[in-house]
Amino acid sequence: MREMLSNRLAPFISKRCISSLRTSSPSSSFSSLSPIQPWLFIGLGNPGEKYQSTRHNVGFDMIDAFAQSQGIPLTTHYFKALFGEGMVDGVPVLLAKPQTYMNLSGESVGPLAAYYKLPLNRVLVAFDDMDLPCGVLRLQPKGGFGRHNGLRSVIYHFRRNREFCRLRIGIGRPPGQMDPKAFVLQKFNRTSRERIDSAIKEGVDILKMVATKGLAEAARLSNADQKYKHLRSHDPQD
Repeated sequence: MREMLSNRLAPFISKRCISSLRTSSPSSSFSSLSPIQPWLFIGLGNPGEKYQSTRHNVGFDMIDAFAQSQGIPLTTHYFKALFGEGMVDGVPVLLAKPQTYMNLSGESVGPLAAYYKLPLNRVLVAFDDMDLPCGVLRLQPKGGFGRHNGLRSVIYHFRRNREFCRLRIGIGRPPGQMDPKAFVLQKFNRTSRERIDSAIKEGVDILKMVATKGLAEAARLSNADQKYKHLRSHDPQD
């Protein structure tokens, strides 16, 4: 598996990135392209039917939607993740959904990024965020982990380096005195689900911009609109 993926991605990855990988003839469909360093897009969530469509799994939902939009199958099990690779307007993109359960996400993300020798500014993690209103997105180049244990695990396995890209997906705060741990494992109500579905469509476009225009330009184009969306948003829990 490792040799096969190395061979398929070899034309895209810079010489510095593949210096330690075994090289051989790339697939014919990639052979005419110039070396371009890939992006690694990761969505955080919990595996299994029990957790599908819950607030904590919107990172998975984002990667699924992006993969479908670009025709990238997520069928390979690699580094404890469902993994896929493809092209976005000539830019190689790697997609991953860690299957370790949320709190151990770094056990998949850390080794995957290390294997491809990607600088962390070519890694983007999509995850649920209670500090943003439901359906509001925010693209950032770095940050902490707040109360998010999946993000905490990723940072730990990046040797505590926090300078990787994030796509924060707002899920709103729990109502009243509700335990946040119970809140994130619940499914959305109808109104919130509509907002999340709309946000995921917007997120697909944002991820495409990240791949084709870079993080800074994608953030410039998307965050201002999301800020106004924040001002318009309410966060009903009923």
